[in-house]
Amino acid sequence: MDGLRLAIQTSLGERMVSMNSTLVETVSINYEDFNESFLTCGTCLCMYDGQEHTPKLLQCSHTVCLHCLARIAASQTRDTGTFRCPICRELIHIPRGGVSALPPSFLVNQLLDLMSRQRREVIPKCSVHINQELLFCETCDTVFCTLCTGGSHNDAAASCEHTIIPFSIAIKRMSEILLYKANDCISKLSQAQEGVSSELCLLDSAKETCLEIINETFQQIQALMDQRKKEIIDTVNGICLEKRRVLEEQHTLIENEKNKVQQECQGLQYQVEVRNITQRIEILSEKLDTTVALSEPRENAFLTVNFDLNDSLEHIRQHLSVLGKVRTSTTFPRLCTARLEGATVAGIENFVALTTVDYHGDERKTGGDPVEAELLLVPADDSSSVDVEENHPVRVEDNNDGTYKLYFRVPRSGRYGMKISVINRPIKDVPLYFEATDHNDPICVYGSRGSGKDEFMQPVAVVIDEKDQTIYILDTGNSRIKVLNDKLECIKHVTNEGLLGRSCTGIDVINDGLIVINWRTKYITEMTTDGETKKTFTYNAFQEPIDIAVDKNYGHVFVADNGMNCVFAFDADGKMLFQVGKKGTFNLIASVAVGPLGEIIVADSRVQMFSAKGDFMEVIYDEGKGKGRYGGIAIDGENRVLLTRTEQKGRTFVQLLSLTDRSLNQCIDSHEAKLKRPSGLAVTGDNHVIVVDLGNSCVKKYRYW
Repeated sequence: MDGLRLAIQTSLGERMVSMNSTLVETVSINYEDFNESFLTCGTCLCMYDGQEHTPKLLQCSHTVCLHCLARIAASQTRDTGTFRCPICRELIHIPRGGVSALPPSFLVNQLLDLMSRQRREVIPKCSVHINQELLFCETCDTVFCTLCTGGSHNDAAASCEHTIIPFSIAIKRMSEILLYKANDCISKLSQAQEGVSSELCLLDSAKETCLEIINETFQQIQALMDQRKKEIIDTVNGICLEKRRVLEEQHTLIENEKNKVQQECQGLQYQVEVRNITQRIEILSEKLDTTVALSEPRENAFLTVNFDLNDSLEHIRQHLSVLGKVRTSTTFPRLCTARLEGATVAGIENFVALTTVDYHGDERKTGGDPVEAELLLVPADDSSSVDVEENHPVRVEDNNDGTYKLYFRVPRSGRYGMKISVINRPIKDVPLYFEATDHNDPICVYGSRGSGKDEFMQPVAVVIDEKDQTIYILDTGNSRIKVLNDKLECIKHVTNEGLLGRSCTGIDVINDGLIVINWRTKYITEMTTDGETKKTFTYNAFQEPIDIAVDKNYGHVFVADNGMNCVFAFDADGKMLFQVGKKGTFNLIASVAVGPLGEIIVADSRVQMFSAKGDFMEVIYDEGKGKGRYGGIAIDGENRVLLTRTEQKGRTFVQLLSLTDRSLNQCIDSHEAKLKRPSGLAVTGDNHVIVVDLGNSCVKKYRYW
């Protein structure tokens, strides 16, 4: 575009002399600011041409196409022979020949000629047919000349649709795409460069932090060493000072005695009296005896320090060799992935499994990475996500093998997202979005109606042995106990004479065995887990005993009797201890259970709690009489009460109550596998509940926390 560039970069001037007036049209245009809008009519926004949209120059120096001037003149002139400029509103006189006689805009025409000439120069032509423009097929990605190819570049052109455009336009498009891609690539590379620079700064900062920690730690160690050194030196100095004091005192005493002896000996050569000499000899003899005691030092000079008496130095050496550990990671967060495990139910803990990899995509085999996660609630209108309440944090568990579990609990149903970062950088495909529901469905179901190995006939109660998590289900219609493992797989069947009559309704674990109540025979039978009878007993006041529970701490046995409208308490030998409740206290008891402190919990149309001695304490939860009835009852290790409930309108579910604040935590509605007459239930050690579904002759396992 050299010709056009030169023409536009310089001042373009043109003089036009007419019969009535002289107009001077001068414009200066910078090439960088030039575009085809200069060649467009400002009124109709059509490109100027040599025909209908011929550019006309008005006396006000504005340029308008002939089509617009004819329309304006027709609507404004009337008998005046004038009209107003559509741009500046100046009054324009129409020459004798009409608007077509207005002078042309030579500047615009010159620009049009330059643009046309420039386009002809850049239009690729066929090397064989000089005047034939090359075409481009976007479908086949092929450049061709219609004359060379006989009108079609592809033998199959007739059988499919091809998009054909001039090669010059294709070049322009591809140039624009190339420029866009290049700019986008440069932008991303700049961002990447900034990211690496930021990481370098973080690395330097991490290094300085590590060095500060190292210096501080070893300063503490040095301070401890100096303190110990000072203690040992002080001990040496103290012992030496005490020894020196004793020896110096002895030394002074000897010096004093020595001086006395010397004084006694003075003038002895002049003594002539035998008696005096004899006395002095006796005195010196006595002193001679005392010098024997002074001849031996009362203290010794032994003083040494020994570091070989124990293995402290070796321990210090060993501990120093493992003191501190420089920990780093090769994890590349952008390639790390996370997946949600199972369905997310409101109020129940779930987890996201995070797998870390290095830059090459190889899975990491060690843990220790700083992993952070944040739970977000996505509003229904898809506006900005908001943080979930602070009392629902994400708990990160390091498996020390390059994988992590991110445990969370959503407060209610809705759409959520989880932002996950490793080493302060986001992982691949985050936030991880998922839906949370209020519907809690069973994770597995076992059984059907019948008398076969895997079938039930009127199952009514269930109990779980806390020691090995074995599940015992009272299959009343088949007069047996079905034994399952924690995966709801049948292990065996237990039979006993106490189970006969299809009338056992209560079961519990006692003394490494089982205990059942038969409402028809009114006998309580204690048996081994293989069905061997240990003992049986009854009570003459029994009328309709329907459930049984054992206090594991004291061995007390509680029997709910609907005929007597009370709960009887027995000791381990079957001796009646006391009675809980009386006529009017209960309304058709459904079940009885024992709380963590020996409390007696009874369910009918409400849930009541009594002390271990049978005194009324409170109503835990009152659904109201006439609205429905409870079935089974169980208490887990966290003081949570689970109950099955059937309401008059046919709604059946499992309730989860808290003994701590007496609140209703959640309901298990079993939305996709409706419960039908749920009866007994029992809890496992890993927050699962086994529910006996009497109406469907099966048992169902749910996660409840």
